[in-house]
Amino acid sequence: MSVTNTPDPQPRRGFIASLRNNFIAGLVVIAPIGLTLWLIWTVVGWVDSFVWPFVPDAYQPEQLLNRVMGNSSPADENWITVNVRGIGVIIFLVFTMLVGWMGKGLLGRSFLRWGEGLVARMPIVRSIYNGVKQIAETVFAQTETSFDKACLIEYPRKGIWAIGFVSTSTKGELLDKVGVGPMTSVFVPTTPNPTSGFLLFFPTADIIELDMSVEDAAKLVISAGLVYPGEKDADMPPALDELADKIKSGKSGI
Repeated sequence: MSVTNTPDPQPRRGFIASLRNNFIAGLVVIAPIGLTLWLIWTVVGWVDSFVWPFVPDAYQPEQLLNRVMGNSSPADENWITVNVRGIGVIIFLVFTMLVGWMGKGLLGRSFLRWGEGLVARMPIVRSIYNGVKQIAETVFAQTETSFDKACLIEYPRKGIWAIGFVSTSTKGELLDKVGVGPMTSVFVPTTPNPTSGFLLFFPTADIIELDMSVEDAAKLVISAGLVYPGEKDADMPPALDELADKIKSGKSGI
């Protein structure tokens, strides 16, 4: 008597695996969108909560709406309660642009110099103001800067090579104190998050500039060496492509 071994059917396991894969795929799509919308909603609410206390009650959206509707007080049964998000952000933007326009004028510059002179005579306030001002100028005044070239440098020791991004030529006290000739500032990113890393100063002669673009070098770092420039299958997910573009433009938070 012969016995035929028939494999056990596994339709249920395949169905559950399909559901799991669909769930993960949907999560990949929904999570970035949901987190982005949540972050925008939270930031808008935070700005509104900061701006509205400076707006007189008579000009609050709820007061204006009920005035138009003929409601006199919150005790009125027809009183309408509203929570309009985003108007505070618009007020903040308009106020900021107005201050910037005034600050560029002669009167505004004179007032600003007078205010900074007053702050300079306050020991603790002076330190806080100067630190915040320096951060603001670094973040907002250099939005057009970018990494021009990718390079190879020997780091963290001789014989071990790392990819870096050429930032600027080293100047001032840093160059004078070392006294080894021309030097270059290089940002060395970490893997897989290239928005963090190290700012290092190398003799220019020790830097090997690469022919690959900054975007290709960023993809190489992000993928931990799995994606090389020029490969047929060197495409990366759109999110990583966007991150590589931000690294080149210097807008990745570096």
